Amino acid sequence: MRLTTKGRFAVTAMIDLALRQDSGPVTLAAISQRQQISLSYLEQLFGKLRRNELVESTRGPGGGYSLGRKASEITVADIITSVDEPLDATHCGGKQNCHSDGGRCMTHDLWTSLNNRMIEFLESVTLQKLVDDQHANGIEVEDKPATKRAISSAPVVKPIRINAPNSVFALGGITTK
Repeated sequence: MRLTTKGRFAVTAMIDLALRQDSGPVTLAAISQRQQISLSYLEQLFGKLRRNELVESTRGPGGGYSLGRKASEITVADIITSVDEPLDATHCGGKQNCHSDGGRCMTHDLWTSLNNRMIEFLESVTLQKLVDDQHANGIEVEDKPATKRAISSAPVVKPIRINAPNSVFALGGITTK
């Protein structure tokens, strides 16, 4: 079994989101910047997380993502399987047809047992535990949300000052009487 960047990034992004949950919706751009994960990659991951109801999206100004349920109710196994990360150490995908002749390999039971232990372990670790671990490691998150820019429906118009002649006659130095 090999945990790819997809699973790692999904767990990392969910921890970041859970750490900032109390400040309102969190933008993917902010997570991308803090965790050095591509924004387009996060968009793909969060689409899957949203379809599996682990996160909720809020549209519009001040929008972003928030947890779909309490951090204590989300396990690492939920996150990893939501982004289609396979948790299988067997060569055959658990189908018992490990060899080209369709037979089972001698280590099939070993890898199946490992699968069960991995899933059991990942189901025992909650997102809340990972957040608590971050706090224990000294990670501090500011209590208030970042200052938001005011959005106005009317554009700001500044007067334009031009130091040029205001007519063709003034341009040529011609005076009219």
